[in-house]
Amino acid sequence: MARTWAHRPSARAWASPTAAMEASAPLAMAAPTRARTASNEASRTGEVPPAGAVEVMARRAAAASNGLVMAAKIARPCRGRHHRQGICTPDKCFVANPSAPSYTPPGPRSPNGPRPFCEGGLHLMSEISKPAAKPANPNFSSGPCAKRPGWTVDALKDTPVGRSHRAKIGKTKLEELINRTRSVLGIPADYRIGIVPASDTGAVEMAMWSLLGARGIDALAWESFGEGWVTDITKQLKIEDTRVFKAPYGTLPNLAEVDCDRDVVFTWNGTTGGVRIPNGDWIKSDRKGLTICDATSAVFAMDMPWDKLDVVTWSWQKVLGGEGAHGMLVLSPRAVERLETYKPSWPLPKIFRMTKGGKLIEGIFKGETINTPSMIAVEDQIDALKWAESIGGLKALIARSEANLKAVQSWLDKSAWAANLADDAKVRSCTSICMIVKAPFFAKLSPDDQAAAAKKIVTLLDKEGVAYDIGAYRDAPAGLRVWGGATVETSDVEKLLPWLDWAFAQVKAEFEPKVS
Repeated sequence: MARTWAHRPSARAWASPTAAMEASAPLAMAAPTRARTASNEASRTGEVPPAGAVEVMARRAAAASNGLVMAAKIARPCRGRHHRQGICTPDKCFVANPSAPSYTPPGPRSPNGPRPFCEGGLHLMSEISKPAAKPANPNFSSGPCAKRPGWTVDALKDTPVGRSHRAKIGKTKLEELINRTRSVLGIPADYRIGIVPASDTGAVEMAMWSLLGARGIDALAWESFGEGWVTDITKQLKIEDTRVFKAPYGTLPNLAEVDCDRDVVFTWNGTTGGVRIPNGDWIKSDRKGLTICDATSAVFAMDMPWDKLDVVTWSWQKVLGGEGAHGMLVLSPRAVERLETYKPSWPLPKIFRMTKGGKLIEGIFKGETINTPSMIAVEDQIDALKWAESIGGLKALIARSEANLKAVQSWLDKSAWAANLADDAKVRSCTSICMIVKAPFFAKLSPDDQAAAAKKIVTLLDKEGVAYDIGAYRDAPAGLRVWGGATVETSDVEKLLPWLDWAFAQVKAEFEPKVS
Protein backbone atom coordinates (compact mmCIF):
# COMPACT_ATOMS: atom_id res chain seq x y z
CA MET A 1 0.00 0.00 0.00
CA ALA A 2 1.41 3.37 -1.00
CA ARG A 3 2.22 5.70 1.84
CA THR A 4 0.51 9.07 1.89
CA TRP A 5 2.46 12.30 1.50
CA ALA A 6 1.51 13.43 4.97
CA HIS A 7 3.17 10.38 6.53
CA ARG A 8 6.48 10.90 4.78
CA PRO A 9 9.21 10.46 7.43
CA SER A 10 11.97 12.58 5.90
CA ALA A 11 12.99 14.94 3.13
CA ARG A 12 15.95 12.89 1.96
CA ALA A 13 14.31 11.79 -1.27
CA TRP A 14 13.34 15.27 -2.36
CA ALA A 15 16.68 16.71 -1.29
CA SER A 16 18.48 14.08 -3.36
CA PRO A 17 21.58 14.83 -5.47
CA THR A 18 19.35 14.68 -8.54
CA ALA A 19 17.11 17.46 -7.23
CA ALA A 20 20.11 19.48 -6.06
CA MET A 21 21.71 19.33 -9.48
CA GLU A 22 18.50 20.51 -11.06
CA ALA A 23 18.70 23.67 -8.97
CA SER A 24 21.63 24.83 -11.08
CA ALA A 25 20.36 23.48 -14.39
CA PRO A 26 19.44 25.86 -17.24
CA LEU A 27 16.06 27.40 -16.60
CA ALA A 28 14.69 26.21 -19.92
CA MET A 29 15.05 22.62 -18.73
CA ALA A 30 14.40 23.07 -15.00
CA ALA A 31 10.61 22.87 -14.97
CA PRO A 32 10.07 19.64 -16.97
CA THR A 33 13.07 18.01 -15.32
CA ARG A 34 11.78 18.78 -11.83
CA ALA A 35 8.35 17.53 -12.74
CA ARG A 36 9.79 14.24 -14.04
CA THR A 37 11.95 13.91 -10.92
CA ALA A 38 8.92 14.45 -8.69
CA SER A 39 7.10 11.62 -10.47
CA ASN A 40 10.15 9.36 -10.43
CA GLU A 41 10.80 9.92 -6.73
CA ALA A 42 7.16 9.20 -5.94
CA SER A 43 7.30 5.99 -7.96
CA ARG A 44 10.58 4.90 -6.35
CA THR A 45 9.49 5.54 -2.78
CA GLY A 46 5.87 4.58 -3.18
CA GLU A 47 4.78 7.93 -1.78
CA VAL A 48 1.81 9.70 -3.30
CA PRO A 49 2.10 13.48 -3.51
CA PRO A 50 -1.05 15.53 -3.04
CA ALA A 51 -2.79 16.96 -6.07
CA GLY A 52 -0.78 19.73 -7.66
CA ALA A 53 2.52 18.99 -5.90
CA VAL A 54 4.41 18.23 -9.08
CA GLU A 55 2.92 21.27 -10.82
CA VAL A 56 3.86 23.52 -7.91
CA MET A 57 7.45 22.37 -8.05
CA ALA A 58 7.58 22.80 -11.81
CA ARG A 59 6.15 26.33 -11.56
CA ARG A 60 8.73 27.22 -8.95
CA ALA A 61 11.57 26.05 -11.16
CA ALA A 62 10.19 27.86 -14.19
CA ALA A 63 9.74 31.07 -12.23
CA ALA A 64 13.44 31.32 -11.39
CA SER A 65 15.08 34.21 -13.22
CA ASN A 66 18.12 36.51 -13.25
CA GLY A 67 20.36 33.72 -12.06
CA LEU A 68 18.24 32.99 -8.96
CA VAL A 69 17.25 29.43 -8.15
CA MET A 70 14.30 28.53 -5.93
CA ALA A 71 15.33 25.05 -4.78
CA ALA A 72 12.28 23.06 -3.68
CA LYS A 73 13.29 20.93 -0.71
CA ILE A 74 10.10 19.58 0.82
CA ALA A 75 6.46 19.39 -0.20
CA ARG A 76 3.76 18.35 2.26
CA PRO A 77 0.18 19.27 3.13
CA CYS A 78 -0.20 22.55 4.96
CA ARG A 79 -1.31 21.83 8.54
CA GLY A 80 -0.82 25.28 10.00
CA ARG A 81 -3.66 26.79 12.02
CA HIS A 82 -3.92 29.71 9.61
CA HIS A 83 -4.45 27.28 6.70
CA ARG A 84 -7.17 25.39 8.53
CA GLN A 85 -8.89 28.74 9.00
CA GLY A 86 -8.74 29.32 5.25
CA ILE A 87 -6.31 32.23 5.41
CA CYS A 88 -3.16 30.48 4.22
CA THR A 89 -1.07 32.72 1.95
CA PRO A 90 2.57 32.63 0.81
CA ASP A 91 3.40 35.58 3.05
CA LYS A 92 1.87 34.05 6.15
CA CYS A 93 3.26 30.56 5.67
CA PHE A 94 6.75 31.88 4.90
CA VAL A 95 7.28 32.81 8.51
CA ALA A 96 4.35 31.49 10.52
CA ASN A 97 4.84 27.77 10.19
CA PRO A 98 8.35 27.36 11.64
CA SER A 99 6.92 28.38 15.01
CA ALA A 100 3.47 26.82 14.60
CA PRO A 101 2.90 23.91 17.03
CA SER A 102 1.09 21.94 14.34
CA TYR A 103 3.94 22.10 11.87
CA THR A 104 7.57 21.13 12.46
CA PRO A 105 9.84 20.77 9.41
CA PRO A 106 11.72 17.48 9.46
CA GLY A 107 15.36 17.73 10.54
CA PRO A 108 17.29 20.68 11.92
CA ARG A 109 17.44 24.02 10.15
CA SER A 110 20.48 26.24 10.37
CA PRO A 111 19.93 29.94 11.15
CA ASN A 112 20.56 30.84 7.50
CA GLY A 113 18.87 27.76 6.08
CA PRO A 114 15.74 27.64 3.93
CA ARG A 115 12.41 28.66 5.37
CA PRO A 116 8.97 27.29 4.45
CA PHE A 117 6.33 29.04 2.42
CA CYS A 118 2.90 27.93 1.32
CA GLU A 119 1.45 27.58 -2.14
CA GLY A 120 -1.77 25.77 -2.97
CA GLY A 121 -1.91 24.12 0.45
CA LEU A 122 1.66 22.83 0.24
CA HIS A 123 4.64 23.75 2.36
CA LEU A 124 7.79 24.13 0.28
CA MET A 125 11.18 24.67 1.86
CA SER A 126 12.86 27.10 -0.50
CA GLU A 127 15.89 29.32 -0.69
CA ILE A 128 17.43 31.74 -3.16
CA SER A 129 20.85 30.54 -4.21
CA LYS A 130 23.67 33.07 -4.46
CA PRO A 131 23.97 34.44 -7.99
CA ALA A 132 27.05 33.19 -9.80
CA ALA A 133 28.14 36.52 -11.29
CA LYS A 134 29.34 39.55 -9.35
CA PRO A 135 29.82 43.15 -10.55
CA ALA A 136 33.32 43.71 -11.89
CA ASN A 137 33.35 46.97 -9.93
CA PRO A 138 31.37 46.83 -6.66
CA ASN A 139 31.69 50.57 -5.99
CA PHE A 140 28.17 52.01 -5.97
CA SER A 141 28.80 54.80 -3.45
CA SER A 142 27.06 58.15 -3.95
CA GLY A 143 30.23 60.02 -3.13
CA PRO A 144 33.07 59.65 -3.61
CA CYS A 145 31.86 57.69 -6.62
CA ALA A 146 33.34 55.00 -8.83
CA LYS A 147 36.36 55.94 -10.90
CA ARG A 148 35.97 55.94 -14.66
CA PRO A 149 36.16 52.54 -16.39
CA GLY A 150 39.76 51.47 -16.85
CA TRP A 151 41.17 53.94 -14.34
CA THR A 152 44.55 53.16 -12.76
CA VAL A 153 47.03 55.29 -10.84
CA ASP A 154 48.96 55.57 -14.09
CA ALA A 155 46.40 58.23 -15.03
CA LEU A 156 48.17 60.52 -12.55
CA LYS A 157 51.66 60.15 -14.01
CA ASP A 158 51.73 63.71 -15.42
CA THR A 159 50.89 65.34 -12.08
CA PRO A 160 53.33 68.17 -11.25
CA VAL A 161 53.85 66.89 -7.70
CA GLY A 162 56.06 69.03 -5.52
CA ARG A 163 55.40 72.08 -7.69
CA SER A 164 53.51 75.21 -6.79
CA HIS A 165 50.01 75.64 -8.11
CA ARG A 166 51.02 79.23 -8.84
CA ALA A 167 53.91 78.18 -11.05
CA LYS A 168 53.31 78.19 -14.79
CA ILE A 169 52.88 74.41 -14.93
CA GLY A 170 50.36 74.48 -12.08
CA LYS A 171 48.32 77.35 -13.54
CA THR A 172 48.33 75.65 -16.92
CA LYS A 173 46.81 72.52 -15.41
CA LEU A 174 44.13 74.51 -13.57
CA GLU A 175 43.25 76.46 -16.71
CA GLU A 176 43.05 73.23 -18.69
CA LEU A 177 40.59 71.81 -16.18
CA ILE A 178 38.38 74.91 -16.42
CA ASN A 179 38.47 74.95 -20.23
CA ARG A 180 37.69 71.25 -20.59
CA THR A 181 34.82 71.64 -18.11
CA ARG A 182 33.33 74.46 -20.17
CA SER A 183 33.68 72.44 -23.37
CA VAL A 184 32.11 69.20 -22.08
CA LEU A 185 29.20 70.90 -20.31
CA GLY A 186 28.54 73.55 -22.95
CA ILE A 187 28.74 76.40 -20.44
CA PRO A 188 28.24 79.80 -22.11
CA ALA A 189 31.40 81.77 -22.84
CA ASP A 190 30.35 84.72 -20.65
CA TYR A 191 29.84 82.53 -17.56
CA ARG A 192 32.74 82.38 -15.10
CA ILE A 193 34.01 79.01 -13.86
CA GLY A 194 36.05 78.82 -10.69
CA ILE A 195 37.72 76.12 -8.61
CA VAL A 196 36.95 76.75 -4.94
CA PRO A 197 37.64 75.13 -1.54
CA ALA A 198 35.59 72.62 0.43
CA SER A 199 33.85 70.63 -2.29
CA ASP A 200 30.25 71.41 -3.31
CA THR A 201 29.39 72.51 0.23
CA GLY A 202 32.06 75.18 0.12
CA ALA A 203 30.87 76.38 -3.29
CA VAL A 204 27.24 76.67 -2.16
CA GLU A 205 28.16 78.46 1.08
CA MET A 206 30.46 80.80 -0.84
CA ALA A 207 27.58 81.77 -3.12
CA MET A 208 24.95 82.16 -0.39
CA TRP A 209 27.11 84.24 1.96
CA SER A 210 28.27 86.49 -0.87
CA LEU A 211 25.04 86.95 -2.84
CA LEU A 212 22.01 86.58 -0.57
CA GLY A 213 20.29 89.35 1.34
CA ALA A 214 19.67 91.76 -1.53
CA ARG A 215 16.04 90.60 -1.93
CA GLY A 216 13.63 88.03 -0.56
CA ILE A 217 14.41 84.34 -0.90
CA ASP A 218 12.47 81.24 -1.93
CA ALA A 219 14.31 78.19 -0.59
CA LEU A 220 13.38 74.68 -1.73
CA ALA A 221 14.03 71.53 0.26
CA TRP A 222 13.01 67.94 -0.42
CA GLU A 223 16.02 66.10 0.95
CA SER A 224 18.81 66.57 3.49
CA PHE A 225 21.13 68.91 1.58
CA GLY A 226 18.32 71.26 0.65
CA GLU A 227 17.33 71.25 4.31
CA GLY A 228 20.88 72.24 5.16
CA TRP A 229 20.77 75.28 2.89
CA VAL A 230 17.45 76.32 4.44
CA THR A 231 19.01 76.10 7.88
CA ASP A 232 21.94 78.28 6.86
CA ILE A 233 19.68 80.90 5.31
CA THR A 234 17.24 81.11 8.21
CA LYS A 235 19.42 80.39 11.25
CA GLN A 236 22.93 81.47 10.24
CA LEU A 237 22.37 84.32 7.79
CA LYS A 238 19.02 84.98 9.52
CA ILE A 239 17.34 86.44 6.46
CA GLU A 240 13.79 87.09 7.59
CA ASP A 241 12.19 87.46 4.17
CA THR A 242 12.54 83.78 3.37
CA ARG A 243 9.83 81.47 2.09
CA VAL A 244 10.52 77.77 2.47
CA PHE A 245 8.97 75.18 0.15
CA LYS A 246 9.33 71.65 1.49
CA ALA A 247 8.32 68.22 0.27
CA PRO A 248 8.84 64.71 1.67
CA TYR A 249 11.62 62.46 0.46
CA GLY A 250 10.82 61.08 -2.98
CA THR A 251 8.76 64.09 -4.11
CA LEU A 252 9.20 67.69 -5.26
CA PRO A 253 7.51 70.80 -3.92
CA ASN A 254 5.13 72.67 -6.23
CA LEU A 255 7.56 74.53 -8.49
CA ALA A 256 4.73 76.66 -9.90
CA GLU A 257 4.52 78.45 -6.55
CA VAL A 258 8.13 79.66 -6.69
CA ASP A 259 8.60 83.39 -7.38
CA CYS A 260 11.67 83.87 -9.55
CA ASP A 261 11.65 87.60 -8.92
CA ARG A 262 13.04 86.59 -5.55
CA ASP A 263 16.35 84.76 -5.15
CA VAL A 264 15.79 81.01 -5.40
CA VAL A 265 18.03 78.43 -3.70
CA PHE A 266 17.55 74.77 -4.60
CA THR A 267 19.17 71.47 -5.48
CA TRP A 268 18.73 70.19 -9.02
CA ASN A 269 19.05 66.55 -8.02
CA GLY A 270 18.44 65.35 -4.50
CA THR A 271 21.46 63.15 -3.78
CA THR A 272 19.80 61.71 -0.68
CA GLY A 273 16.20 61.70 -1.97
CA GLY A 274 16.51 60.21 -5.44
CA VAL A 275 14.47 63.01 -7.05
CA ARG A 276 15.51 65.49 -9.75
CA ILE A 277 13.97 68.55 -11.29
CA PRO A 278 12.82 67.47 -14.76
CA ASN A 279 13.49 70.76 -16.54
CA GLY A 280 13.88 74.51 -16.11
CA ASP A 281 10.51 75.53 -17.56
CA TRP A 282 9.40 76.88 -14.16
CA ILE A 283 12.21 79.46 -14.12
CA LYS A 284 11.39 82.74 -15.84
CA SER A 285 13.81 84.01 -18.46
CA ASP A 286 13.10 87.61 -17.42
CA ARG A 287 13.48 86.93 -13.69
CA LYS A 288 14.70 89.64 -11.35
CA GLY A 289 16.12 87.30 -8.74
CA LEU A 290 19.08 84.96 -8.93
CA THR A 291 18.75 81.18 -9.20
CA ILE A 292 21.36 79.46 -7.03
CA CYS A 293 21.52 75.77 -7.88
CA ASP A 294 23.34 73.00 -6.04
CA ALA A 295 23.83 70.58 -8.93
CA THR A 296 26.51 68.34 -7.49
CA SER A 297 24.87 65.02 -8.43
CA ALA A 298 23.31 66.36 -11.63
CA VAL A 299 26.12 67.98 -13.62
CA PHE A 300 27.56 65.63 -16.27
CA ALA A 301 24.52 63.34 -15.99
CA MET A 302 21.60 65.67 -16.77
CA ASP A 303 20.91 68.53 -19.13
CA MET A 304 21.40 71.84 -17.33
CA PRO A 305 19.52 74.87 -18.73
CA TRP A 306 22.38 77.32 -18.25
CA ASP A 307 20.32 80.32 -19.39
CA LYS A 308 17.96 79.68 -16.45
CA LEU A 309 20.73 79.30 -13.86
CA ASP A 310 22.79 82.11 -12.33
CA VAL A 311 24.91 80.14 -9.88
CA VAL A 312 25.71 76.45 -10.30
CA THR A 313 27.87 74.37 -7.97
CA TRP A 314 29.20 70.82 -7.90
CA SER A 315 32.15 68.72 -6.76
CA TRP A 316 34.57 66.50 -8.65
CA GLN A 317 33.72 63.41 -6.63
CA LYS A 318 30.29 62.77 -8.13
CA VAL A 319 29.39 61.94 -11.74
CA LEU A 320 32.96 61.87 -13.09
CA GLY A 321 34.29 59.95 -10.10
CA GLY A 322 36.90 62.50 -9.10
CA GLU A 323 38.40 63.17 -5.70
CA GLY A 324 36.93 65.17 -2.81
CA ALA A 325 37.73 68.56 -1.24
CA HIS A 326 37.38 70.71 -4.36
CA GLY A 327 34.26 72.53 -5.55
CA MET A 328 33.24 74.15 -8.81
CA LEU A 329 31.43 77.48 -8.93
CA VAL A 330 29.81 78.83 -12.10
CA LEU A 331 28.53 82.43 -12.20
CA SER A 332 26.29 84.02 -14.82
CA PRO A 333 26.79 87.69 -15.80
CA ARG A 334 23.81 88.52 -13.59
CA ALA A 335 25.48 86.89 -10.61
CA VAL A 336 28.69 88.82 -11.28
CA GLU A 337 26.68 92.04 -11.39
CA ARG A 338 25.18 91.25 -7.99
CA LEU A 339 28.65 90.61 -6.53
CA GLU A 340 29.93 93.95 -7.81
CA THR A 341 26.91 96.01 -6.72
CA TYR A 342 25.85 94.44 -3.43
CA LYS A 343 27.73 94.12 -0.17
CA PRO A 344 26.29 91.79 2.50
CA SER A 345 25.76 93.13 6.02
CA TRP A 346 27.75 90.29 7.55
CA PRO A 347 31.53 89.79 7.44
CA LEU A 348 32.96 87.35 4.90
CA PRO A 349 35.88 85.02 5.64
CA LYS A 350 38.77 85.02 3.20
CA ILE A 351 37.74 81.82 1.39
CA PHE A 352 34.33 83.36 0.56
CA ARG A 353 35.59 86.66 -0.88
CA MET A 354 35.19 87.00 -4.63
CA THR A 355 35.48 90.78 -5.00
CA LYS A 356 38.05 93.40 -4.17
CA GLY A 357 37.29 97.11 -4.31
CA GLY A 358 33.83 96.37 -5.69
CA LYS A 359 35.19 94.36 -8.63
CA LEU A 360 35.23 90.63 -9.29
CA ILE A 361 38.56 88.95 -8.64
CA GLU A 362 38.89 87.55 -12.14
CA GLY A 363 41.91 85.43 -11.27
CA ILE A 364 39.73 83.04 -9.28
CA PHE A 365 38.05 82.09 -12.54
CA LYS A 366 41.31 81.67 -14.45
CA GLY A 367 42.93 79.09 -12.22
CA GLU A 368 44.27 81.41 -9.51
CA THR A 369 42.61 79.56 -6.67
CA ILE A 370 41.90 81.15 -3.30
CA ASN A 371 43.75 78.44 -1.45
CA THR A 372 46.09 75.59 -2.40
CA PRO A 373 44.48 72.81 -4.46
CA SER A 374 45.70 69.23 -4.69
CA MET A 375 47.47 68.92 -8.01
CA ILE A 376 46.96 65.16 -7.83
CA ALA A 377 43.19 65.72 -7.60
CA VAL A 378 43.45 68.26 -10.44
CA GLU A 379 45.23 65.74 -12.66
CA ASP A 380 42.63 63.12 -11.81
CA GLN A 381 39.81 65.43 -12.84
CA ILE A 382 41.54 66.31 -16.10
CA ASP A 383 41.81 62.57 -16.79
CA ALA A 384 38.09 62.15 -16.11
CA LEU A 385 37.25 65.01 -18.48
CA LYS A 386 39.45 63.48 -21.20
CA TRP A 387 37.59 60.19 -20.74
CA ALA A 388 34.27 62.03 -21.05
CA GLU A 389 35.43 63.58 -24.30
CA SER A 390 36.64 60.22 -25.61
CA ILE A 391 33.25 58.51 -25.22
CA GLY A 392 31.24 61.27 -26.87
CA GLY A 393 30.97 64.08 -24.33
CA LEU A 394 27.92 65.15 -22.38
CA LYS A 395 25.42 63.26 -24.52
CA ALA A 396 27.23 59.98 -23.89
CA LEU A 397 27.58 60.68 -20.16
CA ILE A 398 23.85 61.31 -19.84
CA ALA A 399 23.05 58.16 -21.84
CA ARG A 400 25.20 56.03 -19.53
CA SER A 401 23.45 57.37 -16.44
CA GLU A 402 20.00 56.94 -17.94
CA ALA A 403 20.84 53.36 -18.91
CA ASN A 404 21.70 52.61 -15.28
CA LEU A 405 18.39 54.02 -14.10
CA LYS A 406 16.56 52.00 -16.75
CA ALA A 407 18.24 48.79 -15.60
CA VAL A 408 17.31 49.37 -11.96
CA GLN A 409 13.79 50.54 -12.70
CA SER A 410 13.06 47.56 -14.97
CA TRP A 411 14.00 45.31 -12.06
CA LEU A 412 11.98 47.39 -9.58
CA ASP A 413 8.90 47.19 -11.80
CA LYS A 414 8.97 43.41 -11.40
CA SER A 415 10.11 43.27 -7.79
CA ALA A 416 7.78 41.93 -5.12
CA TRP A 417 9.63 43.69 -2.31
CA ALA A 418 11.42 46.84 -3.57
CA ALA A 419 10.25 50.12 -5.10
CA ASN A 420 11.70 53.42 -6.21
CA LEU A 421 11.45 56.06 -3.49
CA ALA A 422 10.09 58.40 -6.17
CA ASP A 423 6.64 57.40 -7.43
CA ASP A 424 6.68 59.89 -10.31
CA ALA A 425 8.78 58.49 -13.15
CA LYS A 426 9.43 61.99 -14.53
CA VAL A 427 11.42 63.05 -11.48
CA ARG A 428 13.37 59.87 -10.71
CA SER A 429 17.08 60.50 -10.46
CA CYS A 430 19.42 58.67 -12.83
CA THR A 431 22.37 59.14 -10.47
CA SER A 432 21.24 58.74 -6.86
CA ILE A 433 18.75 55.89 -7.33
CA CYS A 434 16.93 55.49 -4.01
CA MET A 435 14.90 52.39 -3.14
CA ILE A 436 12.55 51.50 -0.34
CA VAL A 437 11.23 48.14 0.87
CA LYS A 438 7.54 47.69 0.03
CA ALA A 439 7.12 44.18 1.45
CA PRO A 440 4.08 44.21 3.81
CA PHE A 441 5.99 42.90 6.81
CA PHE A 442 8.57 45.69 6.56
CA ALA A 443 5.99 48.42 7.19
CA LYS A 444 5.01 46.67 10.43
CA LEU A 445 8.56 46.76 11.80
CA SER A 446 9.58 49.46 14.25
CA PRO A 447 11.71 52.30 12.79
CA ASP A 448 14.76 50.82 14.50
CA ASP A 449 14.10 47.39 13.03
CA GLN A 450 13.48 48.88 9.60
CA ALA A 451 16.84 50.61 9.76
CA ALA A 452 18.48 47.42 11.01
CA ALA A 453 16.93 45.32 8.25
CA ALA A 454 18.05 47.72 5.54
CA LYS A 455 21.51 47.86 7.08
CA LYS A 456 21.67 44.06 7.09
CA ILE A 457 21.13 44.01 3.30
CA VAL A 458 24.00 46.48 2.92
CA THR A 459 26.23 44.46 5.24
CA LEU A 460 25.56 41.17 3.47
CA LEU A 461 26.43 42.60 0.07
CA ASP A 462 29.50 44.35 1.43
CA LYS A 463 30.72 41.08 2.96
CA GLU A 464 30.21 39.27 -0.34
CA GLY A 465 32.21 41.95 -2.18
CA VAL A 466 29.18 42.63 -4.39
CA ALA A 467 28.30 46.23 -3.50
CA TYR A 468 29.85 48.80 -1.23
CA ASP A 469 28.22 51.84 0.40
CA ILE A 470 24.65 51.39 -0.87
CA GLY A 471 22.81 52.26 2.33
CA ALA A 472 20.23 55.03 2.26
CA TYR A 473 21.36 58.39 3.61
CA ARG A 474 21.05 58.56 7.39
CA ASP A 475 18.16 61.07 7.32
CA ALA A 476 16.30 59.39 4.44
CA PRO A 477 13.71 56.59 4.72
CA ALA A 478 15.25 53.19 5.45
CA GLY A 479 16.27 51.53 2.22
CA LEU A 480 19.02 51.43 -0.35
CA ARG A 481 20.77 53.96 -2.58
CA VAL A 482 22.64 52.80 -5.68
CA TRP A 483 24.74 55.30 -7.60
CA GLY A 484 24.01 55.30 -11.32
CA GLY A 485 26.41 58.02 -12.48
CA ALA A 486 28.28 57.87 -15.76
CA THR A 487 31.33 56.04 -14.42
CA VAL A 488 29.21 53.04 -13.37
CA GLU A 489 28.90 50.31 -15.97
CA THR A 490 25.33 49.16 -16.69
CA SER A 491 26.57 45.57 -16.81
CA ASP A 492 27.67 45.92 -13.18
CA VAL A 493 24.27 47.29 -12.20
CA GLU A 494 22.56 44.35 -13.89
CA LYS A 495 24.77 41.89 -12.00
CA LEU A 496 24.02 43.62 -8.71
CA LEU A 497 20.23 43.28 -8.96
CA PRO A 498 19.93 39.48 -8.38
CA TRP A 499 22.14 39.91 -5.33
CA LEU A 500 19.64 42.39 -3.91
CA ASP A 501 17.00 39.65 -4.10
CA TRP A 502 19.33 37.20 -2.42
CA ALA A 503 20.21 39.58 0.42
CA PHE A 504 16.58 40.53 0.98
CA ALA A 505 15.59 36.86 1.30
CA GLN A 506 18.08 36.47 4.14
CA VAL A 507 16.83 39.62 5.84
CA LYS A 508 13.18 38.67 5.44
CA ALA A 509 13.83 35.31 7.07
CA GLU A 510 15.32 37.10 10.07
CA PHE A 511 12.97 40.05 10.51
CA GLU A 512 9.52 38.93 9.33
CA PRO A 513 8.94 36.62 12.34
CA LYS A 514 9.09 39.70 14.56
CA VAL A 515 5.75 40.90 13.19
CA SER A 516 4.06 37.63 12.19
